[in-house]
Amino acid sequence: MVYVFLADGFEEIEALTPVDILRRGGVDVVTVGVTGREATSSHNIVVTADIMEEEIDDFDGVEAIVLPGGMPGTTNLEASEVVKEAIEYCSKNDILIGAICAAPSILGHMGLLKGKHATAFPSFQKELDGAICNNGFVEKDGKIITARGMGVSVEFGLELLRELKGNDVANSVRNAIQCR
Repeated sequence: MVYVFLADGFEEIEALTPVDILRRGGVDVVTVGVTGREATSSHNIVVTADIMEEEIDDFDGVEAIVLPGGMPGTTNLEASEVVKEAIEYCSKNDILIGAICAAPSILGHMGLLKGKHATAFPSFQKELDGAICNNGFVEKDGKIITARGMGVSVEFGLELLRELKGNDVANSVRNAIQCR
């Protein structure tokens, strides 16, 4: 199962594109409301989460977590103890973490990007404490996948899917959605 965390102020394309791509690839995805069952995006689109963060008992069975960007969504994610616990659990257990746009800054603040290749929205790259920032739009280093922003949400979702289900499934979804 993959948890995609939604907090008020999230960027909807960065959140829902990976949800869509992963589900097309046969991955069990659960959206998690951090600021309530309904989360309002940075562009005032209301999304109803599958569960609320309080409903998570533990992280057993989690294959990955995804942190969408957007403001103040990223700030709201970082303020959540459940989100921080999920990140720590994944980091300690070699479980995939995906973060896009401003959200990689959370990983930087937690010290998880030191010596790793990572990216974020350009104005947030300074928050990637100790990371090796290249000009890539999507970067994978170990079990951390980061991406620059909304414009690369499809590539971000496909890279998450590739890591979880392999090249064949990711390429099949890429072809099905008519993506170059």
